[in-house]
Amino acid sequence: MASKVSCLYVLTVVCWASALWYLSVTRPTSSYTGSKPFSHLTVARKNFTFVNIRTRPINPHSFEFLINEPNKCEKNIPFLVILISTTHKEFDARQAIRETWGDENNFKGIKIATVFLLGKNADPVLNQMVEQESQIFHDIIVEDFIDSYHNLTLKTLMGMRWVATFCSKAKYVMKTDSDIFVNMDNLIYKLLKPSTKPRRRYFTGYVINGGPIRDVRSKWYMPRDLYPDSNYPPFCSGTGYIFSADVAELIYKTSLHTRLLHLEDVYVGLCLRKLGIHPFQNSGFNHWKMAYSLCRYRRVITVHQISPEEMHRIWNDMSSKKHLRC
Repeated sequence: MASKVSCLYVLTVVCWASALWYLSVTRPTSSYTGSKPFSHLTVARKNFTFVNIRTRPINPHSFEFLINEPNKCEKNIPFLVILISTTHKEFDARQAIRETWGDENNFKGIKIATVFLLGKNADPVLNQMVEQESQIFHDIIVEDFIDSYHNLTLKTLMGMRWVATFCSKAKYVMKTDSDIFVNMDNLIYKLLKPSTKPRRRYFTGYVINGGPIRDVRSKWYMPRDLYPDSNYPPFCSGTGYIFSADVAELIYKTSLHTRLLHLEDVYVGLCLRKLGIHPFQNSGFNHWKMAYSLCRYRRVITVHQISPEEMHRIWNDMSSKKHLRC
């Protein structure tokens, strides 16, 4: 009889534990594609408590690397890691970046690591093409979530995870997109200044103070049930921002306990608020298209909506005319 009562007691505890764990986990909405379902809860440890259930990650980011470059930072610690969000079909954009501002050998004595971030494509042919590209250039990172607009947050978190795991001794990290032109001279020498002591808990870019758009027709639509507040915390435009490398691990770990949002830059802003890190405004970061002018582009750090052809033309012009004054 005693053994039956003991079994019933254990079974009751397990059922309540499972129920509380389930309620504490925010399930992904249909906006997120390619997410793995959570594995069932195993209650076999002696020291299992309800506190353990409540502190379990609600967003475990349990994706595997399909393509990785774990040794990219081993020989030389980078001063700057550049994480570039891209898609499978944007080979021309990636190649233009490799041949212009993203060339890792642009600055003698300053180590730069350029990495392109992708998810998994539904087309196996495109996946194979990216694998072949990776074997040639060794600058591509892929995890096994579906590559889509609504999974841009997962892509950025993958980059944060990669830096924290394989390149944690770097000084700074830049996250940007494949249609961005970056004035590397301004970024390296005027903003980051390699000769100075590296900053900690540092985050800067084009800071936006705004609120959710409730119009379902908008690209940036945010459902009220996903984000009920009327204002977002200050966040940097995802077209380009810079942070000290220690922040990568802080954001990644914070994300494990922060409900996912599909707007990547807003989500990073939420993590920064939890961390007590305030992003600094920098007027050199532009998140819009800007007509080319040699003097104008010399004053900025980023410019948005630049095609591969424009990338080459701008880079060649600025490189060949460094002697000209504005």
